[in-house]
Parts: sequence; structure tokens; C-alpha cells
Amino acid sequence: MKNKINNYDVLIVGGGLIGSLLALNLSRINKKILVIEKNKVTFQDSRTLAVNSNSKNFLEKINIWKKIKNEPQKLDKIIIKDYINKENLVFENQKEIMGHVAYSRDIAQIAYQILKKKKLILENINLDLDSIKENQLINLNNKIFKFKKIILAVGKKFQNQFLNKINFNTNHKSYVGFFEHSLDHKDTAHEVFTKSGPLAVLPCPYKTKFKSTFIYSTESNVNLSKLNIILKKNFAETHGKIFLEKNFSYFSLTPHLSKESKFILIGDALRSIHPVAGQGWNLGIKDIQVFTELVQKYGLEDERFSKLYYANRTAESFGYIALTSMINDLYDQKIPLAKMIIKASFQMLRRIEPIRNLFIKQAAGQIKLI
Repeated sequence: MKNKINNYDVLIVGGGLIGSLLALNLSRINKKILVIEKNKVTFQDSRTLAVNSNSKNFLEKINIWKKIKNEPQKLDKIIIKDYINKENLVFENQKEIMGHVAYSRDIAQIAYQILKKKKLILENINLDLDSIKENQLINLNNKIFKFKKIILAVGKKFQNQFLNKINFNTNHKSYVGFFEHSLDHKDTAHEVFTKSGPLAVLPCPYKTKFKSTFIYSTESNVNLSKLNIILKKNFAETHGKIFLEKNFSYFSLTPHLSKESKFILIGDALRSIHPVAGQGWNLGIKDIQVFTELVQKYGLEDERFSKLYYANRTAESFGYIALTSMINDLYDQKIPLAKMIIKASFQMLRRIEPIRNLFIKQAAGQIKLI
């Protein structure tokens, strides 16, 4: 007797945050999906996510937002300052919250638990991606499957091994950690462009308003003592006494945009951007939304599907990568022309209301490029 062929709509390779959320969203519109993960899924990522209003609405729609273990911390204000301009840029919207901060692992655990309960994920599956194609038979755990679409939702290790990238040069490394402080963070996010690189601080989901997270990007090698000095220098006035946690992580920054693949790429598989924009994860959510919209409008087997998806996602991704690269280049150059451009940009954002409103809408994920 021949083996039964299990016909599915979508195979998602990568059981991380974006892959899992995509699976839940497709399942919600009655698509038959399967997620595979090379290893057993763990939740060791203690980092936070800046959740804009678009991403929050998405998490509400798939019934995850209210289930988050540590209630997301709201952001009422964003303050941007640098070593060039005397006045800070302050963004706040009296009618709406500017965004939220949530722990990555909190959201990932909820998504994983739902997938496990519905039996939509297989772990410890090492799949040779070069040997598989859409609409062809694939053997998984001694069962035969066929998938209309294959999606890669994988991380940086995969990028370096398989993908043909368009690179945006940077020698920056990012350092990420947490600190407690003696003053109330006042629901405010900060972005400081120091002479050695951008430093962002966001309030944490916590039992009090006296804990924050930081991400510092620089070309220098930085230890705990140096991080402590940098945080105290820039945030003693707003946060008071600072108590930096000993454990912090760092990673190299390799902003990239992947070229089109025979599969659909989403999240980190498609792009990585400099964290100065704070939009990497939010762009992954928009990948999910665009993919789902195309499924509903055209169907998975429409021959235009991949081109429509990549046209949309490449345009927005390139825009963010180019913008963050330009900002970093301007601050790194430290030449009169660069300083003039930075000052002019600050003046426009400070004085011209339509541009300020456009910046706020962009940060909230309310602008749709395509």
C-alpha cells in the first residue's frame, strides 16, 4: 500500500517568534500549515521588543496580546538627543500611546503552546533545503507531505550559510542588557546619538517603573565597566542612580536585504536592519500581514504571488535599511556637511507639524508603502 500523501497549504521552516505568529495567523483563516524547527524550541531570549500600534493590533487580532505574562509597558513619549543639537526632539501624542515594550519570550511561549496544542509544529527536524521544492513530495518523520508554499522564517546562522545578500556595510556591534534606576522612567523611551554610536533606552515591563533596557551600537569593544559609565553619563539626569545588571549580550550588526529566493522569506531571513530604527520585529509582523492579505486576495497558487510579495516587502525593507545606514553614516563622519544635514533634519522635525506627524505615524507602523 502506498504511503498517504498529506496535502498542506504552507510549510514554515523556523519555529521562532515570526514563524510561529505567521502559522497562527494562517491557521486563523483556515489554511493547513505545518511548522518545523531544527532543534527543540527554547525560550532563552530575554530581550524586549518595541511593539508599535500596528503590531499590537495584530497580536490582539490573533488573541495573544491579553495573554502576555508580563503586561507590556506603554510608551507615552520618545525623546531623541545628540551631541550636535542643543535642543532635544520630543515626540508624544496626547490621543494615543506611542507604543509598548514586551518581552520576546513571553509572546513566543504563548504562540508555541498554541501550536503544540493544535499539533502544528514538529521539532528536531533537520531538513535539506536545497533538495526540496514546493508542490513536490517531502518526507518528514516518515510521513509524506506536499506543500503549496514553503516559507523560511529563520535566523542569522541560516542567512550566512544559504542566502545571497545585498550588504550595507557597518562595523557596529550591539550591546543589549537591563538596568534598574532610582527615578521613575515616566513611560518614556530615549534615543541618544553619542560620538561613539547610538544608545537607546526603553522602560521594561516590570512590577515598578524603575527598570529599563538598553541597546548600544558602536564600533568599539565594550565591557561591563564601560557600559556602566556610558549609561550613567547619558541617563543620570533622567533615571537617577543606575544599577546595571551583570549579564548582557552583544551581537555583530550586518544589515542586509536578501535577494528573491525560490521560497518566501520573512523576518530575519529577509532582512536585518540597524536597531536605531527600532523596527526590525515590527517589519516581520508586516511580512505576516502582507503574506496573509495576498493569500486571501490571490490564493497560494497564483503565479504572481511571489513577485507581489517581494515587491512589497523589498521596497519597505530597503527604505528602512537605507535610512538607518544614512543616519549612522552622518553621525560617524563628524564633518561640517554632515552636521549641517543633521541640524536641518532636527529643525524640520521640531517645527514642521506635518513632518512630525508623518514621523509618528511611521514609528507606529501606520504607514503602508505598497
